[in-house]
This record gives sequence, C-alpha cells and structure tokens, in this order.
Amino acid sequence: MVTSDRGLPPLRSRIAVVGIALVLGWAGMGYRLVEIQVVKAPELASAGLNQRLVTRDLAPQRGKVFDRNGDLLAMTVESSTLFAVPTQVEEPLYIAQQVGNFLGVDVDVLYERLTSDREFVYLKRQVDPALAQEVLDLGLRGVYSHPEPTRYYPESAVASQVTGFVDIDGVGLEGVELFYEEQLRGVPGRAVFERAPDGTPIPQGISDIVPATPGVDLITTIDLPLQYRSQKACQEAVRTYSAEGCWVVVLHVETGEILALGGVPEFDPVTRSHKDPSCITEEPPPRCTIFNFAVRGIFEPGSTQKLITVAAALEEGEVTIGTIIPDVPDQLELKDGACGLRRGELWGCYADFTRHETVDMSVADIFAQSSNIGTIMVAEKLGQTRQVEYIERFGLGVKTGVDFTAEASGILNFEAGCDICWASAAIGYSVAASPLQMAAAYAAIANQGVWTTPHLVSSTVDVHGSTEVASLQTRQVVSSGTARLMLELLERAVVQGTGTGAMVAGYRVGGKTGTANKLDLATGQYTDQTWASFVGIAPISNPKIVVAVVIDNPHKDFRTGGLSAAPVFAHVMEQALHRIGATPDANVR
Repeated sequence: MVTSDRGLPPLRSRIAVVGIALVLGWAGMGYRLVEIQVVKAPELASAGLNQRLVTRDLAPQRGKVFDRNGDLLAMTVESSTLFAVPTQVEEPLYIAQQVGNFLGVDVDVLYERLTSDREFVYLKRQVDPALAQEVLDLGLRGVYSHPEPTRYYPESAVASQVTGFVDIDGVGLEGVELFYEEQLRGVPGRAVFERAPDGTPIPQGISDIVPATPGVDLITTIDLPLQYRSQKACQEAVRTYSAEGCWVVVLHVETGEILALGGVPEFDPVTRSHKDPSCITEEPPPRCTIFNFAVRGIFEPGSTQKLITVAAALEEGEVTIGTIIPDVPDQLELKDGACGLRRGELWGCYADFTRHETVDMSVADIFAQSSNIGTIMVAEKLGQTRQVEYIERFGLGVKTGVDFTAEASGILNFEAGCDICWASAAIGYSVAASPLQMAAAYAAIANQGVWTTPHLVSSTVDVHGSTEVASLQTRQVVSSGTARLMLELLERAVVQGTGTGAMVAGYRVGGKTGTANKLDLATGQYTDQTWASFVGIAPISNPKIVVAVVIDNPHKDFRTGGLSAAPVFAHVMEQALHRIGATPDANVR
C-alpha cells in the first residue's frame, strides 16, 4: 500500500511557527531600536534633557537709596520667610498656637492655612532670621523657612515721605521707590542646570548661569540732618499751634536740589502706619493718609502770591518800587453790594487785614505791609492777560517736573466771564499751588530770575560705578534787574513788614507771609479756617536757600503766616544755612 506525505509533521510545524515568530520579533525589536536610536534619537534626547533641566530665576539686588552725604535711606537685607506643607503637618492646632505666639500671627488664621488642601502656605513672610530659627528649633514637622530679601529703612520716618516704600515683594509703591522703580529693581538673572532623579545637580551635567544685574543706587539731594530738623520743626508747630498739618520744602537756589521735603503727619515706611497717635484710631481724620502734600497737595497761597504780581508789574515797566499808588483804601468793592453781604454770599469785596484810613502808598510799602487793596491796584495796571502769563511763567498751574509721582499741577481759576478773578489771583486766591511750586517760584527770584526744575535725585550709580547725572530745565522768567528789586522788597517785608518772625541771626533774610481762608468745596464758601504760609530766601546778599512753610489750619490765635509759619521758617532756614556753610552777613545781629 502506497501513502503520500502532504504536510509537515506536527513537531516540525511548531518549530517553523516559533522560528517565524522569533524572526518577526527580532525584526520588530530591530525596527524599534532603529526608530529609537536613529530616527527619534534627537527628539527623545531632547525630551530627556528637558526632564533633567531645571531653570531658576535669580532675583536682582534692589538698589540702595542714599542722602547727599552718603547716609543710607533705604537698602535691602536678608530676612527669613516661614512656610508649611499642610500634607506633612501632623498637629495643625498645636503648630498654629506655637507659631502664632512666636510670630504674633492670629492662631485661627494659621490653623485655617495649615488644614487647607494647598501644597504650600505662608506662616509669615520676612521675619528676623533669629526669630525664624527659634521657630525651626521647635522641631515642628512640616514647617520650613527660606531666605527672602526685605526692604529696610534705617531712618524710619525721617525722609519717608521722600523715599516712600515697597510692597512685600519688593516693588515700589510710593516716593522715589516708585518713581525710580525700573532703575532700582535691576534685571533678573537665570540659572539652568541638570539634576538627577533625587534633585541633586549632575556634576558633569549642563550648567549655565546668567547673573542678575543689580539695580542702580540713587544719590538723593536730601540732607538727612536738615530733613530731621525740618520734620521736628513741623511736629513742634503742630503741637504749639494746634494745627492739622505742617509741610516744609527746602530748595538750593542755584541747582534746584531739594535739601528737605516733608512734614506732619509722618509715617513709618515699614509698617506704613502714622506716628501721630491721633491717626491711630478706628476712624482716623482725613489728614492721616500717606500723602505728600508738599508735592501733591494744593492750597490758595494768599499773600505769598504777591511776589508774582509785583514782579510782573516791575518787569513790564508798569511801576517801580517807588511808584506811589494814590488813595489806597482798606476795602474795595468790585461788585455792587458785595461788601454789604456776609462773607461767601457774593465774591467781589476785598479788604486789608488791618483797617486803615485811605492813604497814598508806595509799591514798596504795599508789598512790605501786604496790602491786598494796594496789590490789586498794582495788578489792575497789568491786566488779566499779562497777569496769567506771569503766573504761568513762574510755574503755577503746571507741574514742576520733580521726580516724584502724581505731582499736582495746581489750578488757575480764570473762568470765562469772571470779571474779578484777576483781583483774587493778584492776592493769592483763584489760584491754587503746591508748596513745592511756591518754593520754586521764589527760587527763580533768588536765582537772578532763572527758574530751575526742582529735583530729589542728583545722580544714579550702576553696578559698574558708572554715574548718570540728573538733567534739568531752566528758563528766564524775569530779568536779573527785576529779581534784584524783588529781593530788596522781600527783605523789607521781613525787616519792616509782616514777616519779622522770620529773621535769622547773622543773616539778611527776605520773604513773604501768606494767610488764606480755606474754601469749603462742598458749599463753595470760604471758612474761618486758614492756610498759613511763609516763603523766604537767604542770604539776601548772596541767595543760596529758599524755604517754604505751609501750616494747615493753625489755632485762631496763630492763624496768620506771620505768627505761625514765619517762626518755623526761621528755625529751618537757620539750620539750612549752617548745613551748607553759608557765610554770615556783616553787621547783622
């Protein structure tokens, strides 16, 4: 019997199948190896590197702020920030109680943070490193610390109205800290490195560091001892005269440098709280705000404005200082019936501070005795158009350009159809200016008629020691001859007129008092409260310093600039002259 073998035996079939499977498997693995090691090798290598690479931003060191003598006003120091990882915390209530007692933080707030589902919570930022170490020494599971920079102000409230402050992340919020934020903060750096799975850097791995560029240092124009004396003088004035506030500006005549600027209420730049106890209440008065009135506030300057009125008339040749203005009364009615009404019901009635017979007065006497009516009669010769021109020349109604944020431009209230605004403006009403604007206007007279931009920072210094000096603008507002005549009138106002309280031993001083009733914005009527001011120059023989003092609502017994502001001026001016080493005048007591 014959048989035929039509297929492979079962064993051989199984061997063939296994062989084919092995070949296909090896082929697949070969393909995959080629794909991984050849085709996708660059992509996978890049992905692996990205997993190992870590990038960290490097915070720059914020620039320092110095006074003109090199004393520190602001700097950055290392502090410690305490934090917790809630998932690691075993006894949140105990930790909240312990840490709360150490740090003075509300226990309930800490407990809420420690029991949250967040991965990271702050316990307290920027604490003293020694205090942070005490907390860490408690051995509380889940509590850690890391270094963090914090801004430090060595002089506390002294010059705080100039330096301002930063937020908790070191970003400027006020003062020169805000105005120069971009320059102070510097440029962040970057660190890139390869790390192992355990987080440690790989020794031979990639490492690239771009260092942070520190911020520039600011050299301010502020003289710290003079700033301190100025603030002390304002504090004393507020106490003595029961005033709501006091502000001082000290300008260097030739350079426009602000040697001191600030006043009361003052504040601590770290806590941002006021030093005045009356401001630490549940409902503090409106004056208790962090507000630099010397730059941002405006007031009707009253008789200090007469400097501009008389200077304009002299410059335009309408009068000389010896010109006699005939028949100057003590009251002038520019609107029919205005003087027969109660104050505030109708504008248009003007009066001198002291009653007197109708007399002939020279321009010099009008200025020295601060006659409102006489000044209005001088302004009438100018006319409103030229009057406004000179007010603007002297810098009122426009920002000075000082390096400080939110500067006030002031107000020139010459409404269309207002036929008496010129008279009000001649004596310091219908015009509102900042103390800094008034100081700059007087500095123009002191500087031979040249107005100069007031400024707070004289130069910046970068990490390489390169210095950039502030650029200034100047303009001639009146001739040097008119400026000299005005210096003579200003001195007469102190020696013979209303400003006798401004005298400084050993120096010839000139200046002008100002007393203006405060306007109630709600009713549009003037009140019995006043702005008392004095702006003056010394030495008259060789002008170096201008000091402007503004006192907010002194007690009625001291309501005038001569009684309240002039003595503050005298004290501050004396300190300023000594600080710059001004030579005393001969034959002056």
